[in-house]
Amino acid sequence: MRSMVLTVFLSAASLALAAPALAQPGHSAEAAMSAQREAMKALAMLDGEWRGPAKSLRGDGGWHPMVQTERVGTMLDGTVRVIEGRGYEASGELSFSAFAVISYSPETKAYSMRSYSSGRVGDFPIVPTATGFTWQIQAGPEMKIAYEAIIKDGVWTETGTRISRSAEPVKFIEFTVTRIGDTAWPAAGALSSRD
Repeated sequence: MRSMVLTVFLSAASLALAAPALAQPGHSAEAAMSAQREAMKALAMLDGEWRGPAKSLRGDGGWHPMVQTERVGTMLDGTVRVIEGRGYEASGELSFSAFAVISYSPETKAYSMRSYSSGRVGDFPIVPTATGFTWQIQAGPEMKIAYEAIIKDGVWTETGTRISRSAEPVKFIEFTVTRIGDTAWPAAGALSSRD
């Protein structure tokens, strides 16, 4: 009985999630997913595991060193890309972690990133470039934060800059990580239909 209730619940949930897409005239799930997979190729250079030095600007104007790691892979049959970033102190203690999901909308022809870090959640436009990607956060009416990533020869360099209308831009974070190998994450470990 319990498994039948669960089956009915899961079926209803699946239909509820699919209903908006199915209601759109001419919507083709396969065409949308094909466009998403194709769009994700623009960020394929990120896939794998990465490690290297990072630094963040402290309130006193000095730089605080860390070790940054990134791991990147795809989910949902290659239609979304996920990123986990971690910052470690010299002692090895984890001091920063972030998780992001990058997706592409065939309807708007735009990429977006949903990011989670330090109790915050946000949705941001992300733009692939010939050498990496850029993304921005609007931090109030007078300031934005601009990130730029450049990936070349197995090295990923990313900087974050605060840009104010009333002051010079200030770089406040930078990391340079080197690709250390492939990863089966996050696809590895998925549950199968059998034991």
